[in-house]
Amino acid sequence: MQRLTGIGVSPGIAIGRAVLLKQNPLVVRFPVKAARVDDEVARLERAKRLSEAQLRGIRTRMNRDASDLGQLFDAQILMLQDPMLLARAIDVVRREQVNAEWALQRALEDVLAIFAEIEDPYLRERRGDVADVVGRLRMNLGYGRAAGRELFRDVEEGSVLIADELTPSMAAQVDWTKFAGFASDTGSRTYHTAILARSLHVPAVVGLGDASGRVLPGSMVVIDGAAGELLIDPPEEEIEATRARSAQWARALRSYEHYRSIPAVTADGLAITIQANVELPDDLLFAQEYGADGVGLYRSEFLLATVSPDELSEDVQYEAYRAMLQRVAPAPVAVRTFDVDEEQLVSWPQGLERGRVGSGGRSRGPLGLRAIRLCLAHRDMFRTQLCALLRAARHGQLRLLLPFVSGIEELREAKVVLREAAEELERRGETVPVVPVGVMIEIPSAAITTDLFAREVDFLSIGTNDLIQYSLAVDRTDARVSRLYEPLHPAVLRTLRHIVRAAARVGTPLALCGEMASDPVLLPLLIGLGLTDFSMSPSAIPVAKQVIRQVRAADMRRIAHHVLRMATIAEIEHYLLASLGDIVRQAGDQALPPDGERVKGTT
Repeated sequence: MQRLTGIGVSPGIAIGRAVLLKQNPLVVRFPVKAARVDDEVARLERAKRLSEAQLRGIRTRMNRDASDLGQLFDAQILMLQDPMLLARAIDVVRREQVNAEWALQRALEDVLAIFAEIEDPYLRERRGDVADVVGRLRMNLGYGRAAGRELFRDVEEGSVLIADELTPSMAAQVDWTKFAGFASDTGSRTYHTAILARSLHVPAVVGLGDASGRVLPGSMVVIDGAAGELLIDPPEEEIEATRARSAQWARALRSYEHYRSIPAVTADGLAITIQANVELPDDLLFAQEYGADGVGLYRSEFLLATVSPDELSEDVQYEAYRAMLQRVAPAPVAVRTFDVDEEQLVSWPQGLERGRVGSGGRSRGPLGLRAIRLCLAHRDMFRTQLCALLRAARHGQLRLLLPFVSGIEELREAKVVLREAAEELERRGETVPVVPVGVMIEIPSAAITTDLFAREVDFLSIGTNDLIQYSLAVDRTDARVSRLYEPLHPAVLRTLRHIVRAAARVGTPLALCGEMASDPVLLPLLIGLGLTDFSMSPSAIPVAKQVIRQVRAADMRRIAHHVLRMATIAEIEHYLLASLGDIVRQAGDQALPPDGERVKGTT
């Protein structure tokens, strides 16, 4: 048995056979039953026939155009017929009983390794032709840009997904009825895939390093999303012990159920608003089931996970927003306009896969042309989204949330585009309702100038995920430094206090929608800092209500006042846990971690 430790990002336990997903290149690896081996071989042979016919057609067109490029495709046809490629892939299917896509990838890697040893530079460069041929074969296997549900069509239910990286767009397309949980080499608790896993109640562990290289397809694995562990080929007694823990976890969840339908009020009578963060339409069901007071953050960029920009017309967006607003009404819905960067937008739906992380897990361009900056650079796209939102606003309580705003100039320019969208709708004869406009406070410059923003918007929302990242200069997706991503850093807590005070002086409503709100240890401290409006993953709401109802706001203000004078994270963490532990024991309940310790990296 191997035991790998990573970051538990979605609690719960999953036990099942492993299915491997390689994102670069995109390859799904899973075992096939002996009776299906001949079917997989037939798929490879059919892909070969289709590819050869396509290449012959391309060669004919090239020759007809009097181009000498036709001979390049003669070379690719010969590569298709070479036993080094297809015969090798068929051998892998028969010998290892795996799917055709994975066998083809294995054959490609073997052939490229041979080319790499060739001294002649010209012959070495023919590696690109081999990769091109394999890309065509993948396409003719029904692969490539297929939706996630199609990729996993033949996977057995109850499997466990092991990935080098599970990107948000792929996670949004996966048929989660097939999988009991997932684990990945990269990732962090605040990466959108982890947030999505929590909202879907899928046990998950990320940041495992090389799990995808250690796990064989079809091997038995266990995921413990609370402990942050992945067990590979555990003995039967370990599996049974894990099943017992899973049953215990299920009982604990049931104990929270009665908190779903009761209000979030502190023990001394302070009313707290708890809304839900939503990525997918299915999240709305969980939000309502867990008693959310509305939607505090709808990440509209997830519309692009399965639809390209060309297909995401105003009408398509309008229908999506309208359906959500009607479903949540009369509660409010805060829709965040597209928060993607330029590279992500280039080739949706694959953009989320290619644009977020590069080699070594480093994020690409987080400080570049992103979010409101990108929208203002592509005004037609932005205006289309705003038109769709304004049309949908007639069907519920819409609140428009602008992300990654760094200065008043960007806010004012965005309002100009909003006016243009409203004028366009009026020219069509449509009634345009007044929609509250807010900004995300998630950049240090915005935090410092909160008072200026508060005078020009209808509401503010703190995005702690990015605010912590940029305040501490830590890329939370880079495993080498992610340990430095620390919500209890004195600078973070003092920044939050500054934002709360600045908004209060102007009288502008303020909410917090980052993952800090989902942590039962940090939530009382946030109340002590003066926050009363939160938005979080739907599954976190019952626990949050339990915590809120057993603490006194007055006590938390005293604790927060003391914490703000402390100099180190360790001091703050020790004092906070000790203080909350006393409160919980007096309340006779156990909403906080049972071991009395805060799990590092869970906020």
